[in-house]
Amino acid sequence: MIEIDGSIGEGGGAVLRTALALSALSCRPIHIYNIRAKRDRPGLQPQHLRGVEALAELSNAKVDGAGLGSTELTFEPRSLNGGKYRIDIGTAGSTTLILQIMMPAAAFARKPAEVEITGGTDNPRAPSVDFLKNVTLPTLRKMGYRGEVECVRRGHYPRGGGIVRARIEPIEKLQALKLAEPGDVINISGLAHCVRLPPGIATRMAHAATKVLVRGGYSKIHIRTESYPPDQDPHLGPGAGITLWAETKNGAVIGSGSLGRPGKPAERVGREAAESLLSQLKTGCAVDRYLTDQLIPYLALAEGTSEITSSELTSHALTNIALVERILGVKFEVQGRQGEPGRVLVEGRGFSSRFPRE
Repeated sequence: MIEIDGSIGEGGGAVLRTALALSALSCRPIHIYNIRAKRDRPGLQPQHLRGVEALAELSNAKVDGAGLGSTELTFEPRSLNGGKYRIDIGTAGSTTLILQIMMPAAAFARKPAEVEITGGTDNPRAPSVDFLKNVTLPTLRKMGYRGEVECVRRGHYPRGGGIVRARIEPIEKLQALKLAEPGDVINISGLAHCVRLPPGIATRMAHAATKVLVRGGYSKIHIRTESYPPDQDPHLGPGAGITLWAETKNGAVIGSGSLGRPGKPAERVGREAAESLLSQLKTGCAVDRYLTDQLIPYLALAEGTSEITSSELTSHALTNIALVERILGVKFEVQGRQGEPGRVLVEGRGFSSRFPRE
């Protein structure tokens, strides 16, 4: 039984997601206590509970203590089966964070995993579905990961109602990732969306972001807009946001984003995303601050030595590193301090599927 104190590091939901994902993957039982101890509302909230339940179904796990508000649970996985899953968070909780807890284990399951999740697609404290689709997954594919995601309908706070579908194909191993020198930016792409709002809002976000990027010295910019006529808008409530990603000569994909809220001008949303992207590009690093912590478990599982440079070593990333070291027994080398650009190296475990591929 692995014992994990959920209050380590930043002490939030990422500790729970990473710990359970690696438990399911390795089929090692785990006991987590002090779950989300450093949050205003500690314990399992609806999105965390749905994630635990979904992973338990994927890994045929026995779970004790999983309930709303619970700060302690035991998770005993038995096998990784794959299959079809439908998850309704019941709130505007993040659909991408549900995928985050399932994605590592699903890659090593007996058969493909097809997942449909209803909830929020664009949340303030989670990767947007556009970030997952255009930054996270393209980078993981460089390691041999096989997954696709589709946004069927967007969901924003407080109504939710977004629908995301994903399909993850089983693999045998992950390959090491070398992303230290990004090289020149080839192009910058993006998607500005608004739902249950005037279409001009998406256009204004895209235009404001483009102006900032052009002033920053970039010319190959293509930001699409997504909006809906009032009589053809299937969404439950209003919402807006923009996700940007820069592709570089050496295969890096560096992302940023910003969300709208009542009273926040569309131009400010666009500027925020563009300024964030520019600040990260100026560091000369190949992985953005948001993707770094998402990659940590995969780097540890891969075969060979992985090396990445990060535009910022966040508390999330450093917490994930400490947690993965504890569970998988690997040792990361981290060059740099929290809040600053840094370099991360690790000799991966070379984890291999227990199910032979044809």
